[in-house]
Amino acid sequence: MGRWTLHLSVGLGILAVLLTCCYTEENYCFASRAKTCSECLQSGKGCAYCSDETFNGPRCDLYQNIIHYGCSAAAVITAQSSMMIEKEQAINIRLQQSQVSPQQVSMSFLPGEEKLVDVEVFAPTKGPLDLYILMDFSNSMADDLNNLKSMGKELATLVKQLSDDYTIGFGKFVDKVIEPQTDMRPSKLAQPWPNSDPPFSFKNVIKLTSDSDAFNRDLQKEKISGNLDAPEGGFDAILQAAVCGDKIGWRAHSTHLLVFSTESAFHYEADGANVLSGILQRNDELCHLNADGSYTHDIIQDYPSIPTLVRLLGKHNIIPIFAVTNHSYTHYEKLKEYFPIAEVGLLQEDSSNILQLMDDAFKNIRSKISIRAEDRPKAFETQFLTTSGSVAQYGAFDFQPGAIGKFQMRLKAQRMINEQPVCQMDSDEKQGTMRVKPTTFSNAVNVKASVLCPTCDCEKIVIPRAPRCYGNGDLVCGKCQCYAGWVSTFCNCSVSASAKDTSQCIEPGMTEPCSGRGDCLECGTCVCYNPEQFEGPYCQWDKTQCQRYGGFLCSDRGSCSMGRCVCPEGWEGSACECSKSNQTCLDSKGGVCNGQGKCVCGRCECTESAIDLTSTCEPNFQPLLGVCEGTRSCVQCQAWKTGEKKEKEECDKCPFKITLVDELKEREKVLDSCSFRDEDDDCTYYYTVENPKDPLVKVLEVQVLEKKECPPASLLWLLPLFLFLLLLLALLLLCCWKYCACCKTLCQSCLALLPCCGRGRMVGFKEDEYLLRQSLLTSDHLDTPMVRTGPPKGTDVVRWKVTDNVHRSPNHPQALIKPNPKESIQFPISLRLNRLFSENLSRPDSRDAEQLRKEVADNLNEVYKQIPGAQKVQKTAFRMQRNAGKRQDYAIMDTVLSAPRSSYPDIVKLTEKTVQSGNAHDLKVVPGYYTVATDREAAGAIEFQEGVESVDVHVPLFVKDEDDEKKQLLVEAIDVPMGIAEIGKRLVNITIIKEHATNIFSFLQPAYTYSRQDGVANIPISREIIEDGRTQVTYRTRDLTAKDKKDYVAVEGDLSYAPGETQKIVPVRLLELGEKDGLLEDKQVKQFVMDLSNPREGAKLGRYPRTTITIADQPEPSIMMFKKGTQNFTTSDPTYVIPVVRTRNQDSPATVKWRTKKAQRFDLAGTLKFSPGETEKNIVIDPRAHNSPIQPETIQLELLDPSSNASIGDRKTTLVNISDGAPEVAQIQQKGYTNQNLNSPGGHLPSPSNLKAKATGPRSIRLNWDPLSGNPMGYKVKYWIYGDPEKDAQVLDVKTPQAELTNLYPYCDYEMRVCGYNAVGDGYDTDMVACQTLEDVPGEPGRLAFNVISPTVTQVSWAEPAETNGNITAYEVIYTPIDDGRKPVGPAKKVKIDNPKKRMLLIENLQNAQTYQYKVRAMNSIGWGPFKDATINLASQPVRPLSIPIIPDIPIVDAEAGEEYDSYLMYSNEVLKSPTGSKTPSVSGDDYMINGKWEQNFLFPGGSATRNLSASSSPMSTLSSNYRGAGGSFTTETSTTYMSGAAGSRRHDMIGGGVHTSEVIMRKRSENRGYTDENIRDSIVIGDVSSKFPDLGGFGYAGIQSSSQSQFSYNLSQGSRARTESSDVNDALYNLDRVLLDARLSPGVPDTPSRLVFSALGPTALKVSWQEPHCEKDILGYCVLYQLLSGGEMKRINVTNPAENSVIIQDLLPNHSYLFKVKGQSQEGWGPEREGVITIESAVDPKSPLSPMPGSPFTLSTPSAPGPLVFTALSPDSLQLSWEKPRKPNGDILGYVVTCEQLHGGGDLRTFQVNGDSAETSLTVPNLTENIPYKFKVQARTTQGFGPEREGIITIESQDGSALSQYNSQSTRREVFHMPTEVSTRTNVSHTMLNDPYFSADGMMMTTQHSETSGMVTRHVTKEVVQRSVMGGTTVTKKMFYES
Repeated sequence: MGRWTLHLSVGLGILAVLLTCCYTEENYCFASRAKTCSECLQSGKGCAYCSDETFNGPRCDLYQNIIHYGCSAAAVITAQSSMMIEKEQAINIRLQQSQVSPQQVSMSFLPGEEKLVDVEVFAPTKGPLDLYILMDFSNSMADDLNNLKSMGKELATLVKQLSDDYTIGFGKFVDKVIEPQTDMRPSKLAQPWPNSDPPFSFKNVIKLTSDSDAFNRDLQKEKISGNLDAPEGGFDAILQAAVCGDKIGWRAHSTHLLVFSTESAFHYEADGANVLSGILQRNDELCHLNADGSYTHDIIQDYPSIPTLVRLLGKHNIIPIFAVTNHSYTHYEKLKEYFPIAEVGLLQEDSSNILQLMDDAFKNIRSKISIRAEDRPKAFETQFLTTSGSVAQYGAFDFQPGAIGKFQMRLKAQRMINEQPVCQMDSDEKQGTMRVKPTTFSNAVNVKASVLCPTCDCEKIVIPRAPRCYGNGDLVCGKCQCYAGWVSTFCNCSVSASAKDTSQCIEPGMTEPCSGRGDCLECGTCVCYNPEQFEGPYCQWDKTQCQRYGGFLCSDRGSCSMGRCVCPEGWEGSACECSKSNQTCLDSKGGVCNGQGKCVCGRCECTESAIDLTSTCEPNFQPLLGVCEGTRSCVQCQAWKTGEKKEKEECDKCPFKITLVDELKEREKVLDSCSFRDEDDDCTYYYTVENPKDPLVKVLEVQVLEKKECPPASLLWLLPLFLFLLLLLALLLLCCWKYCACCKTLCQSCLALLPCCGRGRMVGFKEDEYLLRQSLLTSDHLDTPMVRTGPPKGTDVVRWKVTDNVHRSPNHPQALIKPNPKESIQFPISLRLNRLFSENLSRPDSRDAEQLRKEVADNLNEVYKQIPGAQKVQKTAFRMQRNAGKRQDYAIMDTVLSAPRSSYPDIVKLTEKTVQSGNAHDLKVVPGYYTVATDREAAGAIEFQEGVESVDVHVPLFVKDEDDEKKQLLVEAIDVPMGIAEIGKRLVNITIIKEHATNIFSFLQPAYTYSRQDGVANIPISREIIEDGRTQVTYRTRDLTAKDKKDYVAVEGDLSYAPGETQKIVPVRLLELGEKDGLLEDKQVKQFVMDLSNPREGAKLGRYPRTTITIADQPEPSIMMFKKGTQNFTTSDPTYVIPVVRTRNQDSPATVKWRTKKAQRFDLAGTLKFSPGETEKNIVIDPRAHNSPIQPETIQLELLDPSSNASIGDRKTTLVNISDGAPEVAQIQQKGYTNQNLNSPGGHLPSPSNLKAKATGPRSIRLNWDPLSGNPMGYKVKYWIYGDPEKDAQVLDVKTPQAELTNLYPYCDYEMRVCGYNAVGDGYDTDMVACQTLEDVPGEPGRLAFNVISPTVTQVSWAEPAETNGNITAYEVIYTPIDDGRKPVGPAKKVKIDNPKKRMLLIENLQNAQTYQYKVRAMNSIGWGPFKDATINLASQPVRPLSIPIIPDIPIVDAEAGEEYDSYLMYSNEVLKSPTGSKTPSVSGDDYMINGKWEQNFLFPGGSATRNLSASSSPMSTLSSNYRGAGGSFTTETSTTYMSGAAGSRRHDMIGGGVHTSEVIMRKRSENRGYTDENIRDSIVIGDVSSKFPDLGGFGYAGIQSSSQSQFSYNLSQGSRARTESSDVNDALYNLDRVLLDARLSPGVPDTPSRLVFSALGPTALKVSWQEPHCEKDILGYCVLYQLLSGGEMKRINVTNPAENSVIIQDLLPNHSYLFKVKGQSQEGWGPEREGVITIESAVDPKSPLSPMPGSPFTLSTPSAPGPLVFTALSPDSLQLSWEKPRKPNGDILGYVVTCEQLHGGGDLRTFQVNGDSAETSLTVPNLTENIPYKFKVQARTTQGFGPEREGIITIESQDGSALSQYNSQSTRREVFHMPTEVSTRTNVSHTMLNDPYFSADGMMMTTQHSETSGMVTRHVTKEVVQRSVMGGTTVTKKMFYES
């Protein structure tokens, strides 16, 4: 009995599911069937509960469903809401004040319920008005105040015109009386300006009053005040004017206007919390005016925020009008957008137009009425509808003053908010009083709204131990609540008795419990493993196995339940494919299928007809030549019994009957008016066609003019004579044609005069006009057919032209703008080539296309070079045109020529001449076809070959963003230069209508590639929601090289998107390769396309309306290999886990076999099977499974026999070393021996397998994985941005093995892990997977900045978009002259900047005193982003502030630095507060950054991801030396840097003299990281030889790095050197000689390798390279030694090939420092070693510190250089340089050496000494030159020597571009002396002044200088006498040169 009852209940539940799904798509009531009665009623509107205890169906459902299940009506419990109008007074139009009706409404709502309320409003013609003027009283507004005083009477007159009941008031403001806003000196506090009042924040001067005379008198007393900074404290004043209602004088029933007048920007919240003013308290939003009307809390609390002002002004019904000057107009225009209603007016500089501005603003406010609901609780949604029922947009209500207006308010209570039932929310969020009113009204409808959360009274009555519940539970509201230990519906099943009985879970005819898809619980209850997929009492139904239509389960409309599709209301069919509605069958008259068919499954099945019918069974004339051509034969046969249907049987099939009339209707009143010539009698007949007036009549009305027009009958006798003469003339002409070539032209002219040959052949356009919707356009051209009638013999060439925007009148503002004839524009040009089109030409990257593109470019450049100013052609592409007559298989070439606009006529003539000749230089073209276009007109020609009657004209549409909402183009056939045809229909009008789309449909990518093995190509179609709702789009596949039914199965259909739905997938089935195609070796690439079309409900097509799908026959094979070359275990390990990894083609399954070799105990083999997406598998060996004792040994494992789609990689074998002993637990974990995929004894779940991630859009990633066994409670998905710590990851809790990550950043790398969880806790994590979101269009660029050079020249700069969403590829700048109304008064100029690093533009020759609007937008691979715009008048701006231009948030590339260096400036974003200058430092280098952080890249000669410092093609330079005794010559070929120091006893040891150069690169995490030279990621160059030399007496010699090979020749004189004034120099040269002599090693022994180059290949791999040392004998090989710096085993690598000078080491530990030594060997022995210390830094696994994180970044480090260089401009010729202390100095820091030199040579090398070791050090550098790039180097001087250098490049850019003199601040005198020594070199040598200048006791300074002349460089050792006095930043230097 119990089992029968249980299954009966289950069956009823299944029936309930089926019935419920038939009624609605989402039955939230049924979802609460297992809940209590109260929870059921609170689920939403319409839910009912059955309390009958004998009822066995679902107790909670819709009322009609509950009754249908068998519950008695008396037992059904429901809830009802209420609505009551508490106060409703009719509107009294005689009362001149704003009114609403009703005034008070009380409503309760069930969750999900909505209600409508009708509201009436009344706005008086001249209602009460309160006008409060709030004016800026800073000193710059003095003339504005005087003008306002003089306009007092006019102001009163204006207010009287606006209202009969008015008040007017006045307030003034400046700013907070505190530094830095105000000058706090006592004298300035008393009188900041002559004849001014003391400074103040805000003061209410005149309370709102109706006495205009008193207002004027009080206004005359006011005087101006003043402050310091430009932004003012007006927000304080606005807030006080709003909240101090009684003190200001606002009235309750009047319109409140606040006129805010200023010429400056504004301070807002947090501006008062700066360091100087120290105001930290937030604004309390209270009134703080004293009796005098002054604001008292200006220095106590901060400025208010913008949202605070918006809220408070709305609360007090105050409408702001911002009257501002041009200086700050753009700020307030953007501020206006935050207010529900506000106005901004452009104020003249002296406020002379303030009255007109107020009048215009008031009129605009009254014309834009919008409704708003204030104080709306969170649980409610409101909408306002017009009387027609449509939802009103902002400002859409047009309530006329003096008349009653009506609207509807729709109020809806939400069911769920953020997945929380509304009844569980706080009471203040689900009930409250809303005020509904027009924005200009004070009165409102008060709506008391609350969410009703009903409870059931039956829950208060509990029957304990009820018999219905077998005494094992309580009966509550008819439902049993079981005691512990009892289950089932009636508590009649014991848990203990049935726990082990699984037979009740086996379906009859099956063998497994729960069909093998679930767990069998107590009492035969099955709990399915995956309830989202399996269902039924035995889990026997699979929700994915229902009927499909178009590839979609249940047509993606219904739901799959119990093996069949349950369709939503309005749909039927086995797959819900048929609509019950006939909406899709309605014809144009509203009938069904035009009465010519029946509507079946939402489509018309039409009866047979003689003419084509549309999808709604209406006549379809589109395939014909129009209505006339489609009806011609039927009219002819019925009226005259002639024509092709003159036989009665054919004529009776016509679908209409004609009517003969005496007079036809006018053409404008009918569908079409037709005329044809009857071939039987040569007469012309006329008729009209129109649609029937009666909608029930389905046939056309055709009226035929009863009388034909025939030729006069009297001339018929002349016909035979005429024919005879015509024959004779034809014979004569034929003779002339044959024997006289000159007669051919004459014959053609004569033939044109003949009726049969001339007027009988006509050419013209097929249609009169086209109406296009821009949202449906898929191309920027329209193929417009032109037809030819008459005898189709001979060839006719027709010239045509098209003109854009012909709808604009001559006085249209855009028509008045004349383009600049000298500006360079792009001319698209099309020619037909004399070669057939091939499929290869359609692929731009194919070899054929590339060769032809080059041939076209070369020849066309030769043709168009005679056009002055023409540039080379570009963007060449090839296509074919379908309807092109006999030439349609020929290739058409499209290209773009840039030339001056004025050259358009010349280009057209030259192109036509070229086409007529058939040759474009050496390129063969087809005569008769060309197109030349500009941005507003085009011209071209087409050709009718013999026998051709129709040809398409490829008309450009000139679609632009700035087009009008409706624009027209006029296409005109001009003439027939070749042929005898005349032009008939000459003109075609093309109208393009812009539509504001509600949704945008697009493919995510323009192309996809799928393998045939995938079986299905899943193509996502995205929807961008602008206005939410339901919408549809049509999709269809089309063949290219792939064919339907052979390569794939074509699909087409409609996709329906529900509200909020953003993406759908279209599956396309891919077919296996046929046997014939499989045998072809050179198989063609198989492609097909999928198109989107016909978007409905106001939607349009977006970026990718078409996508190309490529079917790849042979995917790349997977590569499988061992993860490590060696594996280490111990005899105590329980298992040996050897990982095998797979790379490439991871989306298909693959297998590989393995076996053991050379094993003493094991002879094992097996197969590893990789599932799709699986990248790693483990070979697990259990040593205890073998009887022999476990002992140390070495085993070799081998991979073999991979599957057909895989291959074996480099690590085919691995060595398994088994040693004796038990390792530490930590070591075991570090080595990865613990297998997290096995269940631990504690019950933790294993890690899910087969985790795959795929980007589905710019902001979304889809994850899926295999479900876990063991009944997990859910899964946790952790995801974080690549580079962020995993501890900051976001966690998403899901219940199914899939997840959708949304709201991500576009084009950003993310990392993810997944774990399952159960009652024990979280299980093991999966391995980390990475995925990058797709690109999106960039955001708008950062804030624009203007560097005003003169009133006609400015430099525009902008910031990179905050959201690049990809790699920025270009910028576009548009600048347009505008008037005060911001309307264009001249042509807009466009400038495209292809270098994305150069974000600045110098614009010259602007109109003086003219206001311009500047717009900038960015472009990436997806397309153009939105514009950033600004407006400025250069004449009103200050010129050339003494500072670096303020360019916010942007690194600016220094264009002067050339291609070898990149230098950047970084400025503050505080532009608003510092409009003319900034001391914010600019940054030239940092350590690292990833996605908002700097990243460091070391530069090195040789392959690198960054630029090389070396100009040599080889990464190494050669060192060689030749020595011939003392006093002879010494020649060396080396890389050298001379470091001059002080003469005398001072000595500096050079240790680690490497040059550390950093380049600052700002990039997001997803920037492409392409490495060269074996994927080298990072390199450091180290050179150090100075420690090998004796005391140099101030000179050091070190081989560091070179830019090229260098050869030095020293010719030293043989005699002794005299002690002269140059003795110091002689000593220095003598010491140098001694160094070069003594430093030589024994002959034949190699020198020290002059440098080491470390290149990081990975977190544990390093490439070590060295430069070949000099040796007089052959080098035999090298030795590389390395060990941990902390000690340990010294490892040795011998290099026996002397040609090799690098090794790769792969067994390093991450984050550990290593000591490397390299030395060379010859027959004489080993040479000295070169040493270097290096560390590879990378992220590691926290659980295993020696294991790097896969995919994590890595970099090299060495003892650090000084911190990033920070540059701050002090003046145009000086700056401050600061830097941070090195993080890892080698020894104690004694000071720093700073060198400065011009980047491109010229000037002297300057050196500065800075002592001390503070954390941050700075230096002021004077006497610089503007617009000259300088290179600065900073090097720390420590107790151990000198560390590596930090380098930065900086340019101080001038405002006017003028170049100052190189010595403008130096007075120089040079004296030349003789020195008997010559030192010359033939290349550039890097000079680094380590201790230069050194000042001796007599004031002498040692420095070096090199000059370059004719390729020869002469090095001068210079002795300078420096006067140690600095006056005004100017150094007076006396230089004395010694010359050989």
